[in-house]
Amino acid sequence: MSSDPLVSVVIPCLNEETRLGLSLQKLVDYFKTQDYRWQLIVIDDGSTDRTTEVPHRFLPEDRCLVLKNDGNRGKGYSVRRGVLAAAGEYVLISDADLSTPIYEWERFLPYLQGSCDVVIGSRSLPDSNVVKRQAWYRQGMGRVFNKIIRMLVIDDFVDTQCGFKAFRRDVGTRLFEKMRIDHFCFDVEMLFLAKKAGLNVRELPVEWHNSEDSRVRILQDSSKMLRDAIRIRINDLMGRYR
Repeated sequence: MSSDPLVSVVIPCLNEETRLGLSLQKLVDYFKTQDYRWQLIVIDDGSTDRTTEVPHRFLPEDRCLVLKNDGNRGKGYSVRRGVLAAAGEYVLISDADLSTPIYEWERFLPYLQGSCDVVIGSRSLPDSNVVKRQAWYRQGMGRVFNKIIRMLVIDDFVDTQCGFKAFRRDVGTRLFEKMRIDHFCFDVEMLFLAKKAGLNVRELPVEWHNSEDSRVRILQDSSKMLRDAIRIRINDLMGRYR
């Protein structure tokens, strides 16, 4: 077995002390059944609880990297920091609550080992298995946001915001070094840059369970995401992604 991890799992966190442990136990249990090494990267985005103490209860320091931001910098900033620190051949981004179960990763891996540069999970394809749905107003917000993204930025994907995404590390490095969005719209920026670079991006249906403890605030974050979507288009027009 190679000493290098096959995959680095990047998890951005904000005040996740109470539920992170359950998710990490699921990760550990899953990867025990695999015949390759993996790495966990947790990025603490300015938590006020003891989030940073949780990961090393489950993994030793040589298998687990904990990064702490200097204050609340945003999910995009946190993921970018984690991706650029990854050591795995592949990088998987996941939400802290594992809304998409970790076993979906084994469906992504063959595509990445084949011709795909980026694979993203989708809650909106015909074969997606949404076990527990969001509240109606969050579903509505998501549909409106998706229509705005299709008009303003990119029209290739039915679900840009599912938190389960993977790519080869070299691809992730090239994309994230160019990225500028620090908040929830970073997914859109990543996919925009991937398509702009001519990369092969595959959208796959996944199992998904809504978490009631969502970190997305309806009014504040919706307006911020709209502004960031416009910023992506402006950045491109101004040549800032070269």
